[in-house]
Amino acid sequence: MCGIIGVTGEADAIPLLLEGLHRLEYRGYDSAGVAMVVEDQVWRARAATARTSVATLAELTAGAPRGHAAAIGHTRWATHGSPTEENAHPHVDCTGRLALIHNGIIENHAELRAEIEANGHTVTSGTDTEVMAHLIEEQLSGGATLPDAVRAVLRRLRGSFSIAVISADEPDTIVAACRITPLVLGLEDGMTLLASDIPALIGHTRRVYTLADDQLAVLTPGALSVMTLEGEPVEPEQRTITWDLEAAQKEGFEDFMSKEMHQQPTAVGDTLLDRRAVGGELILDEMRLTPDDLRGIDKVFIVACGSSYHAALVAKYAIEHWVKVPVEVDIASEFRYRDPVLNERTLCVGVSQSGETLDTAEAVREAARLGAKVLVVSNVVDSSMARAADGVLYTRAGPEIGVASTKCHLAQIVALEVLGLYLAQILRTQPAARVNEILNAMERLPSLVTETLARADDVDDVASKLTDARDFFFLGRHVGFPVALEGALKLKELAYLRAEGYPAGELKHGPIALIEPGAVVVGIATRNPLWEKMLSNVAEVRSRGATVVLVADDGDEESAAVADHVLRVPPTSPLLAPVVGVVPLQQLAYRLARLHGHDPDRPRNLAKTVTVE
Repeated sequence: MCGIIGVTGEADAIPLLLEGLHRLEYRGYDSAGVAMVVEDQVWRARAATARTSVATLAELTAGAPRGHAAAIGHTRWATHGSPTEENAHPHVDCTGRLALIHNGIIENHAELRAEIEANGHTVTSGTDTEVMAHLIEEQLSGGATLPDAVRAVLRRLRGSFSIAVISADEPDTIVAACRITPLVLGLEDGMTLLASDIPALIGHTRRVYTLADDQLAVLTPGALSVMTLEGEPVEPEQRTITWDLEAAQKEGFEDFMSKEMHQQPTAVGDTLLDRRAVGGELILDEMRLTPDDLRGIDKVFIVACGSSYHAALVAKYAIEHWVKVPVEVDIASEFRYRDPVLNERTLCVGVSQSGETLDTAEAVREAARLGAKVLVVSNVVDSSMARAADGVLYTRAGPEIGVASTKCHLAQIVALEVLGLYLAQILRTQPAARVNEILNAMERLPSLVTETLARADDVDDVASKLTDARDFFFLGRHVGFPVALEGALKLKELAYLRAEGYPAGELKHGPIALIEPGAVVVGIATRNPLWEKMLSNVAEVRSRGATVVLVADDGDEESAAVADHVLRVPPTSPLLAPVVGVVPLQQLAYRLARLHGHDPDRPRNLAKTVTVE
């Protein structure tokens, strides 16, 4: 899940590379580095100072030479090899005339390493990446051109990759390729660029091209060509970037997470925008499955990871209630290893903010292989998962830079519930009037989220009273359970505090043994069908000395009476309540992170997009 960037045709590439790397830090920041062709040789600088790696690299390159040709940069999230300067990219070959950057994992790196070491190469890092540089070196020594050398090597690799390679022998050229992990290319007058993600290119070009799996691109100043790994030419599809540079900046907020939490009403509203046709029926973005295709569905699988998984759990309650079909929600990283039973009557929904999450992408590929129909929920247009699916439902949250998902999480809940209503409409399990009634309630959610965000001072006051606590238990029942899981995840991610989410009814089956004075129990007590049972569970932990914080509806004094602290939210229907109820838990995790001195945008050991298994 590293970030890569490259440019050729720019005389002073270092500022451009550093700017791009800074925008790509959400993909990893354990180390960073740049390399460029300068006067018939490769010049390289690397830094490994954890979350300040890109800033340190900027200091190291302050006196970098100008007038160079091709240049590449990398910011790393460590997989193979510890986060040290020796393992930082770019990696070079034995001659020092070739440099390579890589995002992904080479699964057969051990056997390839043994081969090149037997051939006399000196490997200086513990990474899986460096073996590619030495294999390309061997091809070049045999007379191959750089593109041909890279193609020959990539055909030998197992695993995932997006790479960029430069060589002093072809100083204006960058050769790039990808399999599974994303890579976008950009063109501007006299300049050609590449990056892991579009935000790194904003402000430099609006013309972008996306490489498909096992395609290779040759970039020269102001031009690019694309081919398959067999050498067959390919015409890449051009897209136009509509994001403004401002969208990737903080806009006056203290950090990206603050900005993105405050963008949640817009994200929810935009995800709901234009979902009704002229006749009032619900429509989706790019649904390539016909109504007849969907009428044959008798089971739904949803696969996702992290916060997307919690959004999927919310959707399970809604879809089963509205559509009357069984829904299974799977952790994507486990899904394909348990021999799931799917067929042509199964709908598999992959949920991924980036549309590039490797575990989720592989899960939906497995579902398709087994004959299931595949739908993807993604925040990135034309992501690899979106391109491969039978249909796409886009969230419209805009770029999310903070590692801990906020606005994309809310948009995913809304998008999945829109999908549930769409299926109810197609399968006629809900009358049209009821579908419209629920949509009307959903369209009020942005104002309810705005109202909830405005109560940040109340959350801050509660957080200030919990700074000495180290053990947090988040409890919920019914649709409140996934909200509890998300609240616990946010606290772990941001504040590095022990936080566990449980169905409240499971307390008596073990977790209650951990409840003692000093423990904090955060309960989701918005009014759902199990609200009374939830209050009984709260009484159990309160009697054992826990400090109780409840998320409760406005005006609910019964819940407030059994709590030490209350986080109020405006009421809505139970199946929509998670969109509102999760907001104060985001704010609580954010404030506790700040009170403990942590940077909420860059949680330790985490990266935004997980493109490794």
